[in-house]
Amino acid sequence: MSYHKADYILPPELLEKIQEYVDGGYLYIPRKNCNRKSWGEQTDTKIVITKRNSEIFKDYKMGIKVFELAKKYFLSEKSIQRIVLQERRKSDETIC
Repeated sequence: MSYHKADYILPPELLEKIQEYVDGGYLYIPRKNCNRKSWGEQTDTKIVITKRNSEIFKDYKMGIKVFELAKKYFLSEKSIQRIVLQERRKSDETIC
């Protein structure tokens, strides 16, 4: 996110109207819905987490206990359970 000086980019009458609501403060203008990016789209985070979750599920199916997976992946047991459930649902969807 970058800042732009409003008096450089907005017409004077629009700037005056905005100043009736925000005078000398910061104003965040959100992106249009068509220009929004989904979570993880700008980095590899989504890919890394998806791969990690698949590995957790594979380990779980091989018989590794939830508490052991929690230690291995530095997550809580509840997080491991949630991931296993999500991955199981995904694999069930692909079977149907």
